[in-house]
Amino acid sequence: MSKRTVSKEVYDIDGKPPFREAFPLAIQHVLAMFAGNVTVPIIVAGAIGAADERAFLIQCAMLVAGLATLLQVYRIGKMGAKLPIVMGTSFGFVPTSIAIGNAFGLSGLLGATLIGGIFEAFLGFFIKPLRKFFPPIVTGIVLLTIGLSLLPTGITYVAGGNGAEDFGGLNHLFLAAVVLITIVLLNQFAKGMAKMSAILIGIIVGYIVAIPMNMIDFSGVAQASWFGFPTPLKYGLTFHWEAISAMIVLYIVTAVETVGDISGITIGGADREATDEELSGGVIADGVASAVGSLFNALPNTSFSQNVGIVSFTKVMSTHVVKIGGIFLALSALVPKLGALIAAMPSSVLGGAAIVMFGSIAVMGIKLISSEPLGNREVLILSIALCLGFGFGTVDGALSAFPESVQNVFGGSGIVIGFLVATLLNAILPKEKEEKTHQKKYKKTAEHTA
Repeated sequence: MSKRTVSKEVYDIDGKPPFREAFPLAIQHVLAMFAGNVTVPIIVAGAIGAADERAFLIQCAMLVAGLATLLQVYRIGKMGAKLPIVMGTSFGFVPTSIAIGNAFGLSGLLGATLIGGIFEAFLGFFIKPLRKFFPPIVTGIVLLTIGLSLLPTGITYVAGGNGAEDFGGLNHLFLAAVVLITIVLLNQFAKGMAKMSAILIGIIVGYIVAIPMNMIDFSGVAQASWFGFPTPLKYGLTFHWEAISAMIVLYIVTAVETVGDISGITIGGADREATDEELSGGVIADGVASAVGSLFNALPNTSFSQNVGIVSFTKVMSTHVVKIGGIFLALSALVPKLGALIAAMPSSVLGGAAIVMFGSIAVMGIKLISSEPLGNREVLILSIALCLGFGFGTVDGALSAFPESVQNVFGGSGIVIGFLVATLLNAILPKEKEEKTHQKKYKKTAEHTA
């Protein structure tokens, strides 16, 4: 396997590599996003007193993530970026979802998800005229902030995951190290599919090593049924302005993240900037997927940054690969036992892979920022936006003077602050005068040299 040459189709957006290559690469994507996708409904259901509904909500999250992924890779009209984008339930909505769920129940939460998704889809149609406000310095800062904001999450996984009784234990650190070392060795010294599937193989090795370490509980697999279909509109839909307005703000945030993720995929996988059609289609599909997903009892969906990291790491741009992953996700929702088997994976296994994936996202942000000359103006924008964005996103309580609703939007990852500051500075700081000054200095220097 390690000596076989990988077909060129895996690097082509429209390429269709043979199934023996495409399937493991697709499962690599699924394993990378699975824990994050199912963790959101688990957290929200437990926080709003609906713990008994967790298994059903996980099933819904898997189905909608699969369908949303397919919507992204199959461009239908203006919907879909037609890029290897993997969708899943968004962590960014967790605090607000808990607040809405406690106030209005699951029906109010899903109703706000529906309206917010429609709003984001509408917003997607205006990406092209707004594109001039998103030069590489702005989108690069967003992507860099996304990567940096995910690093603590990756280390949390490495240490055993939130709530682990032995958080930070040597068993978790050892398991994450096994996964990371496996990935590095395969990426550097293997060839063909072994190199391309380094993350998948690393996760599988970690899973197997965890079994004799008694770090996997298979009781959930035994209890899960073999077949089941998520009932649409099980909780109904109700609409409350307070809930809807809060969701709309967060959908603006997730649109910004999606722009950053799409830019990361094209820069990292194809070494080019994203087109207007790709950005617009991606944001529209994000909104439509979330709106339709609410009908199937799923919380807001968005592009998953860890899968952007995989594309950047492997350079696999084939949408055919991600299509298979989307189909697998949707089908696994119909076989709860399969989902339970993947869900049993220790967080530290995913953590070992997350170090590579999340770090790759930050590096792609740096690459995008440096794709154009960095003058004094660009350095100033980068310095202020990165410091305020990442700083406020990582220091708890730094925005405590503001209402909780403001903290939920601007705190957390800090992506919104970084984006707003970068966009504002890029719009108001003079650029033409600086360029002329540099041109004059260059001309004088050239004349002097001559």
